[in-house]
Amino acid sequence: MQASSLSLRTVDVTRYVTPLREGGSLPALVEADDGFMYVVKFRGAGQGVKALIAELVVGEMARALGLRVPELVFCQLDEAFGRTEPDEEIQDLLRFSTGLNLALHYLSGASTFDPLVNTIEPTMASLIVWLDCLTMNVDRTARNTNLLMWHKELWLIDHGAALYVHHAGPGWAEPKPRPFPQVKDHVLLPQAKELAAADALGHSRLTPDVIRAILALVPAEWLTEPEVDAEVQRENYVRFLTTRLAASETFVQEAENARKALV
Repeated sequence: MQASSLSLRTVDVTRYVTPLREGGSLPALVEADDGFMYVVKFRGAGQGVKALIAELVVGEMARALGLRVPELVFCQLDEAFGRTEPDEEIQDLLRFSTGLNLALHYLSGASTFDPLVNTIEPTMASLIVWLDCLTMNVDRTARNTNLLMWHKELWLIDHGAALYVHHAGPGWAEPKPRPFPQVKDHVLLPQAKELAAADALGHSRLTPDVIRAILALVPAEWLTEPEVDAEVQRENYVRFLTTRLAASETFVQEAENARKALV
């Protein structure tokens, strides 16, 4: 991936189709002005814009690794949608989400990945486990895989729960050892037989320039916090990810140990 070529399109919501009542974020299926359907993650949902930042950053990191992720777009929501929605809960969500949100292209007809039915090759399984360890993604378990099968191919979705340390307040990005014991529950861990190779590939594709280019996609308005400049916060994400990547042998060994305990 050429870092200089990274960009996201912006679409306008033209029709709110239906809420997708999954988890606490209450995403929705919408139609946009380009004629396509999208699953929108709203800035007004429980975890706010930090969940959108994680969705964007980890989704684009997965794409840089060569994994399949539905197209991510910025999704502009007009305040009129909040006024016309009859459901009060959704009305509040839409009102608080006026402006720029994030959406994934809707994969019509896709089915949820089932580890008992679908077979994933070790190379891909290892790369996904490696990425989820790097980004501390706690939400890829057998109970909720956040993986879809579409046209017989595996697609990754829903990374809003990753990078959860950015909810911890000031100092969250400070370099320090951060174990990831949740890897033991990863749905693909039993198939992840090539973690060392995944680590080498990850380092070759997620260069500091690529990570910085991905963070450059994040709107400044999502990064602004009281007493924290947006560009300082952007640099915090770059520092956190590059530092964690530099110490990847730690989480790779942790994943190897967890896998040996399973098989």
